[in-house]
Amino acid sequence: MNVSVTIIGHNEADHLRELLPQLQWASEIVYVDCESQDESLEVAKEHGCLVFSRPNNPNLNVNKSFAMEQASGDWLFYIDPDERLPDLHWLRHGSQYPDTQLRLFRKGMAKFPNQHVHEKLNVLGSIGKLQNDMLHFPYRNISQFLSKFDFYTGVEAGYLRDAGVRVNFSNTLRFTVLKPFTRFFRRYIFKGGFRDGLPGLFCSVFDALNYVVRYFKLWEMSQQNSENRYQEKSAKT
Repeated sequence: MNVSVTIIGHNEADHLRELLPQLQWASEIVYVDCESQDESLEVAKEHGCLVFSRPNNPNLNVNKSFAMEQASGDWLFYIDPDERLPDLHWLRHGSQYPDTQLRLFRKGMAKFPNQHVHEKLNVLGSIGKLQNDMLHFPYRNISQFLSKFDFYTGVEAGYLRDAGVRVNFSNTLRFTVLKPFTRFFRRYIFKGGFRDGLPGLFCSVFDALNYVVRYFKLWEMSQQNSENRYQEKSAKT
């Protein structure tokens, strides 16, 4: 079976050094670099990847779609640099596992809508399930976690703004109390996140805080827009 693996990355040299040797079974590996400042491009070239450079689009699926378009295999398997193929998982509860992902598909039969950073592939046809797991190592330390937390909450705030969500009393109650509480209760209590110890608590807390921070970033955006409109009005008077 002719399988192309597609990967996109931004400053993922360390992850690529670990991942790429696992993928030598592939017919080809397509790597799209998104304005990395580290050695990601060099590492990809050293491992024989077909390499492309693209702007670091906040909607990651735009570059994932580009990578899929460059692949020549009959079947495509896309994987993120922070994922691995072994058979063990560290967080098994709190909805962390199993987290089913569609990754292997026939070229031309699946695509991203390219409308949201966390969207799923749209597939033409039926879907089956593979039996093996993948490991996901999204953060090497808490500092990296906070950096990505800042990035994704900013992106989600932008989606809220574009969807017309307003900063008002009902939404403040919804995003700072109701959603965070239900999210934390579901993941930590109902889904058993407490069974993963301190890491389970950490993930559940910040998963709930995601709603709070994205809402306050929406408020910040609305304040900036108001100031810009005031400045424009003042400049015309």
